[in-house]
Amino acid sequence: MRIATWNVNSVVARLPRLVQWLEMVQPDVLCIQETKVADEQFPSLEIRALGYDLALHGTGRWNGVAILSKVGLEDVRRGFDGEPGFPEPEARTLAATCGRVRVRSVYVPNGREVGSPAFAYKLAWLEGLVSATMAEAGTGDLVICGDFNVAPTDDDVWDPLAFVGSTHVTVEERSAVTALTELGLVDVQPRALKGRPFTYWDYRAGNFHKGMGMRIDLVLLSSGLAARVEDAYIDREARKGTLPSDHAPVVVDIAD
Repeated sequence: MRIATWNVNSVVARLPRLVQWLEMVQPDVLCIQETKVADEQFPSLEIRALGYDLALHGTGRWNGVAILSKVGLEDVRRGFDGEPGFPEPEARTLAATCGRVRVRSVYVPNGREVGSPAFAYKLAWLEGLVSATMAEAGTGDLVICGDFNVAPTDDDVWDPLAFVGSTHVTVEERSAVTALTELGLVDVQPRALKGRPFTYWDYRAGNFHKGMGMRIDLVLLSSGLAARVEDAYIDREARKGTLPSDHAPVVVDIAD
């Protein structure tokens, strides 16, 4: 099974690139974040024409997640029990069973500034995700992937000193990712096709070409799946060209 995750930063703006990428890479399951459309505006016809079933959770021009699957799509669940809001719950997570694997696509809140209400919301949301995962951990094969807006270690940012006092690298945020791995999930370490294994580069100041990136798009696998990983890589080429997303896809191949 080939599972991938990609923050496309607007599925409409990125549709030609997304279709081309799907035709080339052929993932069995793709988790998408930041669709930025309501479900009825999602380009379903174009995606279904490629052989994918769709699970969608989008409410408008912000946030939005989706799961595309060629191996079945059952028991779709939007959000999770007790999901906090800002002030209302947002379209940030979606779970479905694809084949025999439970897959969750997540778009964790950014947090904006340490100490802000947005940061408190982020921590509460991550705490809720950990609680929701507790209920599913140990029940079968599980994948949680997407844009976590957390760099798990200092090795996952281009310069740790540049992030002192910033979100994405605080002890509190990293502890939430650690709490997920302590439930038995494995943070897959993808290889980079070039440079360091980052998944996000800000559009500003030529950060991509300067290598000033972060690894914040994660694929967490239950231990049984992690033991069967044959390859994992960051498709840096998808970050190049005309009108790219500021994120690159992460692709993981798992032996059947």
